[in-house]
Amino acid sequence: MAFTDQVDPELRPGLDMFPAELLSAIGDDPPAARRAFDEIMSQLKDTLPPTDVEIEERAISGPGGDLPIVIYQPPVPVPRPGLLWIHGGGYIIGSARDDANVIGFAEHVGCTVVSVDYRLAPESTYKDSVADCFAGLTWMVDNASELGVDPNRVAIGGASAGGGLTAGLAHFNRDQGGPALAFQMLIYPMLSDLHDSPSGNEITHPTVWNRDVSLKAWQMYLGDEYGSDSVSPYAAAARATDFSDLPPAFVTVGTMDLFRDEDINYAQRLMAAGIPTELEVYAGMVHGGELLLPDAAISKRMVHGYQEALRRAIG
Repeated sequence: MAFTDQVDPELRPGLDMFPAELLSAIGDDPPAARRAFDEIMSQLKDTLPPTDVEIEERAISGPGGDLPIVIYQPPVPVPRPGLLWIHGGGYIIGSARDDANVIGFAEHVGCTVVSVDYRLAPESTYKDSVADCFAGLTWMVDNASELGVDPNRVAIGGASAGGGLTAGLAHFNRDQGGPALAFQMLIYPMLSDLHDSPSGNEITHPTVWNRDVSLKAWQMYLGDEYGSDSVSPYAAAARATDFSDLPPAFVTVGTMDLFRDEDINYAQRLMAAGIPTELEVYAGMVHGGELLLPDAAISKRMVHGYQEALRRAIG
């Protein structure tokens, strides 16, 4: 059966909304991809409804110098739960100003969100990206009182590459003896640099996140480690062998997503290690489809699913 025939009917128009040229540029010309993506995100931000969430852009001290962050504060009493948000973009594009995702968490859960502008590939590798996210997490917990955050209700979360970084950060934070985490939210996370699964080989459609562009992104993100047998689980969490003492997890993915099989497998390994884990799989959902067509019924179900999972965990 053709790829488009397996996509939810309401989402099929979205397959023409994300240009194939932009996806290929992520792997071939990252600066051009960033310019195009920033323009799309700017247009998307203008369509968002009004919000009472206060948004502050600032910089903190990071391992590579000033580390930009964006703080989202809902108008609810303190202490609030807290979420460290890690944006997506294949480890190549994207920024901490991720209103389309983050405002919904702040509003639905009533949590303070700190979004981190971690360093991107190919200028940097995963070592810098993970270090930046860890710096953002420790800063958030160290400054919980100023932020109005309950340090006992802090979660980490992200979508796509941000979900992959979230999973890697959970391992890194445990191994570094970092702050206690209440939850990890993995939204169609980018976990495996191999894509050695049925979905990892089958999803090749040019206007969705596909095998070709993903492998190019991994090569830039991993640097000299790409193609080796010693890729760090902090970079590609599917490589992890020790799942002990990780925070409770929520994993969600669509059946028409390149990451489907690696995400399901990762959730199963968390469960086998005794980590409380929820898994939601949406038939006909493509990668990031809920952002392309937010009014589609399947998009609303997916968004409600991960927002509710966060609310149950820390709200």
